[in-house]
Amino acid sequence: MKSYILLILYCISIISTRAQAQSILIKADAYLDVRTGKLVKPANILIEDGLITAINPQVIPDNIDKVDLGNKILLPGLMDMHVHLDLDFNGGFEHIITKESASKGAIRAVKNAEKTLMAGFTTIRNVGQGHLTTDLVNVAVSEASDEGWIKAPRIIAAGHMITITGGHGDLTLGLAEELIKVGPEHGIINGPIEALKAVRYQIKHGAKVIKIHATAGVLSLEDSVGAQQLTNEEMKVIVDEANRHHIKVAAHAHGTEGIIAAINAGVASIEHGSLINDKAMKLMKEKGVILVPTTGLVDNILSSVDKINPKMVKKARYVLPLAQQNLSKAIKAGVKIALGTDAPLIPHGHNANELSAMVARGMQPIDALRAATINSAELLGMENIGEIKIGFLADIIAVELNPIKNIETLKSVKFVMKAGIIYKQ
Repeated sequence: MKSYILLILYCISIISTRAQAQSILIKADAYLDVRTGKLVKPANILIEDGLITAINPQVIPDNIDKVDLGNKILLPGLMDMHVHLDLDFNGGFEHIITKESASKGAIRAVKNAEKTLMAGFTTIRNVGQGHLTTDLVNVAVSEASDEGWIKAPRIIAAGHMITITGGHGDLTLGLAEELIKVGPEHGIINGPIEALKAVRYQIKHGAKVIKIHATAGVLSLEDSVGAQQLTNEEMKVIVDEANRHHIKVAAHAHGTEGIIAAINAGVASIEHGSLINDKAMKLMKEKGVILVPTTGLVDNILSSVDKINPKMVKKARYVLPLAQQNLSKAIKAGVKIALGTDAPLIPHGHNANELSAMVARGMQPIDALRAATINSAELLGMENIGEIKIGFLADIIAVELNPIKNIETLKSVKFVMKAGIIYKQ
């Protein structure tokens, strides 16, 4: 089935969107060194074969293409560590889960991937799909992006979210018994053996990150929002197996006990972390676990309560204000943070809203930008993205204003380059 989805993606993009990488000189007023937080002037960036080969060179090669961006400011391409490309939000996801084919889901994901790229996000982590199929929809989209079939960010894709029967991420929750049979190949597990099967299935079919649901959630029909769901043993089996394949694990976790259990199991990141406490923060710092707080979605969810199931509304009104408060505490405590939107809960293409939301919770603009660049690169284990630096991939965006003084400028990106290829100018 995955090969069929790839064929569909090829057919809708039969004319390749990807030009050949070439030698280019980008000229701008300045570029932001996200590590030091300083603007460097001027910004003359030489790119060859998709890599940054020189910055402000004394000698510029003849017969090279020049892109003059005038007084704009360059930054490294942004990254979003928590998206769901195959989903759109209209108060819920039932219209997709129960009525949409995997093939249409792949096309929906392509649509949303292009929106994300054009917003200046050149690398994303897709942490689980919303389609009841054994096919890994977003893995197929990731492969299509890698092969240049579509306009899309670099996608580090999970397959199915791994959860317990009836837990957050069990897409059959709320449906009639026996209507749809699910198991480890859908990410639904009960016990360590099924946990092992689920991880191996995802990896076999191309997943590059594993997503688990350590606790209950908000936009699902179980009663609790924070109770631990996967057992300690199940989480440990999943992490150990993924790590044997050099693949990291991201843990959806709202409640304190589940957060701590996931950290002790060895996950690379805690997603949401709504009820995080001092003990969990200390553990995260000790073990190098990164928080992906998804704080910008709060306003979007609370403004959609008329469309959301009342049980979900009750959970959202309880946990989301606490999540905002606890993120402010985590920022002050020095917990390392990577940007994640949980798009579509922040609409695809509006990912930069998360930067403004993190600043509103007390983060300095440069730290918000580090969350979207060098911290995200660290979480992915990728050493050649996240900075404008010689030898790094030429993922470069441009904005009108200094983002250190006006973070809102990231909501209107004027130029997008990924790996030396211009997608927006």
